[in-house]
Amino acid sequence: MFKKTILKNGLRLVIVPIPSAQSATVLALVGTGSNYETKELNGISHFLEHMFFKGTKNRPSALAVAEVLDRVGGQYNAFTSKEVTGFYAKLAPEYLETGLEWVADILLNSKFEEAEIEREKGVIVEEINMYLDMPQAFVGELWEEALYGDQPAGRPVIGSKENVMRISRRDFLDYVKIHYHAKNIIVCVAGKIPDEKELATKVEKYFKGLAAGEGSGKAKTSDSQSIPQSKIHFKKTDQTHLCLGVRGYNLFHPDRLALKILSAILGGMMSSRIFISLRERQGLAYYVRTSCEEMLDVGYLVTQAGVGNENVEKAVAAIMSEYKKIRDEKIPAEEIKKAKDYLKGVTRLSLETSDEIGSWIGTQEILRKEILTPEEVFAKIEATEAEDLARVAKDVFQPQKLNLALIGPFKEKARFEELLKSSL
Repeated sequence: MFKKTILKNGLRLVIVPIPSAQSATVLALVGTGSNYETKELNGISHFLEHMFFKGTKNRPSALAVAEVLDRVGGQYNAFTSKEVTGFYAKLAPEYLETGLEWVADILLNSKFEEAEIEREKGVIVEEINMYLDMPQAFVGELWEEALYGDQPAGRPVIGSKENVMRISRRDFLDYVKIHYHAKNIIVCVAGKIPDEKELATKVEKYFKGLAAGEGSGKAKTSDSQSIPQSKIHFKKTDQTHLCLGVRGYNLFHPDRLALKILSAILGGMMSSRIFISLRERQGLAYYVRTSCEEMLDVGYLVTQAGVGNENVEKAVAAIMSEYKKIRDEKIPAEEIKKAKDYLKGVTRLSLETSDEIGSWIGTQEILRKEILTPEEVFAKIEATEAEDLARVAKDVFQPQKLNLALIGPFKEKARFEELLKSSL
């Protein structure tokens, strides 16, 4: 399914040929994100991602950068997460080399001009304002702050307005020197590849200017907790948005797939337990879902919902009831099978295009340094037994791992913490 090559400068190239595809995607992933930042520079990874589109030595303006791929109908963008920053171009196969050159150009030749930096500060401040006005999104940041506090994993990827306004060109150049080097970047090319034999040569040609380096590792995230805890953000809203969940497993933990199966049973589907309870039976929420997040050294399971302000305690109690039930009662075999088939099915559907496949393969390589095919992951899912699920449920659904983040017209933190203490 894929072929991995390490080029002379240490850059990793992963090729994923898909002869039936109608597109080709070039994806460059950098092993850095907000979890690698200091408190003073929180937000620089995301800010830097913006700056790669503002002009290069070869294409001196944002317009010149953008119109290269616009002229051939390409799709292109970038993203920043806690532990990865990515840049991609998706094009018709005959323009694959254009995509290669374009991605290499923005990564190697961006100018980071002072005037552009100052202008973009206003853009990012407005982006922060936008998220603050979107409680359904902002509550997720509040949740991670509740879990991890004043350490990188507890800070928002986008950073603060204060940090954004004081980040300088020198900060960008230093950050690029530390993190944007050949050994910390992978290039994944997925889709229909016209000349696979020459691809490595072309990648080496365009990315040969990447500097050597060893990078800077991230500090280990503290994941300790002894009692249930909450974080309440007062805001006059018509609906309360909440995240309620538990500390889980990191990206390498042998039980991470078992936790994903539990997540699917609880709230991953429209026929899942919490969805049926909160929405279909009690009419408490329009949106409600349970999911897992796995980082390099920590992870969690969380249920998110939007409920009427008068129904918050009822919704929290209903979610907690399902957590307790899945911990204390045997899960029926047919429900386990449904969850396993669901996870396999959504994975298959998520891998229908070249960019999605490239992201699946590339993210594993940059984070785990090991690539599993979908079939290998499915085999691990199938190998997870009912006893594994019971053991994992007993491990994670404990009061001392329980957290609640909430945005709504409330100030009484104690009332919610008392509710958590008495419910699991």
